[in-house]
Amino acid sequence: MASPGSGPISPTPSAPPSTKGVRRRADSAADNPQAQGGAFFGRRKGHRLRAGQAGLFDALLPRLALDLAQPAPELATLFPITVESVRLEIGFGGGENLIAEASAHPTVGFIGCEPFVNGMAKALAAIDASGLRNIRLHHGDAADLLRWLPAASLARITLLYPDPWPKRRHWKRRFVQDERIPAFARALRQGGEFRFASDIDSYVAWTLARFLRADDFIWPATRADDWRKPWAGFAGTRYEAKALREGRRGTYLTFVRR
Repeated sequence: MASPGSGPISPTPSAPPSTKGVRRRADSAADNPQAQGGAFFGRRKGHRLRAGQAGLFDALLPRLALDLAQPAPELATLFPITVESVRLEIGFGGGENLIAEASAHPTVGFIGCEPFVNGMAKALAAIDASGLRNIRLHHGDAADLLRWLPAASLARITLLYPDPWPKRRHWKRRFVQDERIPAFARALRQGGEFRFASDIDSYVAWTLARFLRADDFIWPATRADDWRKPWAGFAGTRYEAKALREGRRGTYLTFVRR
């Protein structure tokens, strides 16, 4: 069997599957993205918010939002409870995984980053209903957040079912890029994990290639189940459920910071 990260092991078939019917997370036209200043997403707002959701934006989000205009403190001090480590989820969508993880691990602090208004509204409603105290939020671009975070401050970074930007001319908008790997490495502590999931094989192969050539990470997979099966305790997301309904299976990659 090939050693982890040595190359012969591949979690993807030789030919990428069709992306016909795959809807981008922003639900906007790929030919007219609203990305500015290096942002990797399209339009930020979809359906109009209900009154209760709008109220949470005014009342709850300011209490949970990180202030990137100020120097980053020790991350554990961001939470009103004692936390033993801090994890980041980039682009949490409707917040399904973020809320499930925060509920299952009450002594871990979670930072959720989501630029889209409707996704943030769903997460705020879930946080308000559950009374979770181990979540802080960033309603903006994850690239800015990565630059703000202290070095070696995170135990895990999670990126689940990100926008695949399937057209070749838009691949430069994918969040995983060679130049972004050092930012992930800087924020993660030694032994920390970067977790990635996608149902688009071409994006899986793209991500794997970039991490395999990065000196700061290893890919510890030794058998197919290491990438074919979800992580233990993974609650799933609505994007994963949609992919399964449409006949696409997810791939689950874990890279470990050296």
